[in-house]
Amino acid sequence: MAGKKDELIKIVGAENVINDQVTLDAYSQDHSFIPPMKPLMVVKPKNADEVQGIVKWANQSKTSLVPVSSGKPHFRGDTVPSSGGAVIVDLSEMNRIIMMDRRNRVAIVEPGVTFSELQPELAKEGLRLPMPLLPRTSKSVLGSVLEREPIINPRYAWSLTEPLRCLETVMGNGDMFRTGELAGANVSTSTSRVAKPMPIEELLEKRRKTQETALYQYGPGQFNYHKLLSAAQGTMGIVTWASLRCEVLPKVHRFFLVPSEGPDNLIGFAYKLLRIRFHDELLLLNRSSLASILGEGTEQIMGLRKELPPWVLILGLTGRDIMPEEKVACREKDIGDIAQQCGVRLESAIPGASDGQVGEAVLNPSKEPYWKLVNKGGCQDIFFLTTLNRVPEFVMTMYSLAEAFKYSPSDVGVYIQPTHLGTSCHVEFSLPFDPGDESEVAKVQGLFTTASEELSKQGAFYSRPYGIWADMAYSRNAEHTSLSRELKGLFDPNTVLNPGKLCF
Repeated sequence: MAGKKDELIKIVGAENVINDQVTLDAYSQDHSFIPPMKPLMVVKPKNADEVQGIVKWANQSKTSLVPVSSGKPHFRGDTVPSSGGAVIVDLSEMNRIIMMDRRNRVAIVEPGVTFSELQPELAKEGLRLPMPLLPRTSKSVLGSVLEREPIINPRYAWSLTEPLRCLETVMGNGDMFRTGELAGANVSTSTSRVAKPMPIEELLEKRRKTQETALYQYGPGQFNYHKLLSAAQGTMGIVTWASLRCEVLPKVHRFFLVPSEGPDNLIGFAYKLLRIRFHDELLLLNRSSLASILGEGTEQIMGLRKELPPWVLILGLTGRDIMPEEKVACREKDIGDIAQQCGVRLESAIPGASDGQVGEAVLNPSKEPYWKLVNKGGCQDIFFLTTLNRVPEFVMTMYSLAEAFKYSPSDVGVYIQPTHLGTSCHVEFSLPFDPGDESEVAKVQGLFTTASEELSKQGAFYSRPYGIWADMAYSRNAEHTSLSRELKGLFDPNTVLNPGKLCF
């Protein structure tokens, strides 16, 4: 190990190579049921050149690398090494906000930038970034975007990779590669036989003079290379910066709550809203999830569960520069008429919650501790893609399986997020548990495994296949699996990037 450490010190410096037992133990496990595995050491690069040096070293030494951009807590097992001797590449020191452009509504950030750091800076420019539901304060913006965490505003979800545009990545073979419109015409002049990409700051200054953007995501050529890195769990490349499409910060922002005894009426209402696209934020929660979001302790969460309606649709309306008040008032009236047709109603307050409370919660990162850990200290999620019309049958299956495992269905949190302009939806079941209670841990682990299998058989699509879901997803499509492995061989021939994940 001493030899490898010395080699890495030459790349990133002695202070950025860490191998004390406390640090290694922290990276050896997370909140998932993935078996623990202690890494060999942790390295913290500060720029893309150091990342490239680490990847080239890994190919020479045949050492596995596990990229990590977000801080603790972790939940999905993708940051836990699958084999011994791996090196964690902690990207948290690469935390520059490289550029914010109000005119073109775009920002460029490095992987260590978190939502709690980026959103206040964007607000100063009159912008905001579409966010997933209550990301933890330590959550990397690029980590979230690359793993396709759904944003709560489906009106602007043009694809499942929103709001990702262009990016720079170090592939598994050590080559640096850029995608989208920032890929072309950016090679610096050099007498060297190997041309190097132009530094991003220099490239942006050159493009600023011609008022070019960083928004066109296709290319080089007519190919979406960024999709190779999307939901890849760091197995194809390590992204060193990316451009993100932002929204203009609204001048008027109002929330409405639509209560219901079950999800069926709310789904019919949601379909109509998605068709006319009058909404901004649009999501559905059962009382367990909403109580966990609003409650500040176990006692308060349990109290809110008794007060809140069984299901709530959360609707956000915005008005920006031109007649914002009038726009919101007009849309509120039209949506109110649609709600009446669907047998539901828009409310500014419901038992246990108000529009202001909910709006403040969903527009910001989670408070500490992370909202899913407040109730019992541990939580395991099951999430997948389906269509809105099939949600009730998946909910019934989950509740039935919970009862079969003697896990209270009232403890199951449900979050339904329309995605891709409503053509599909993200369904998420949260199973809180006490990590100090061995019998409860075993119960939830059994429920998690069985429910994952049964929901898959029912048609749940694990588009982000973590852990045991990988076999379920890849075993159903041998042709896709074979092609994925061929691509892996092209971009990471020595399988140094996060081996053991997906089908690699």
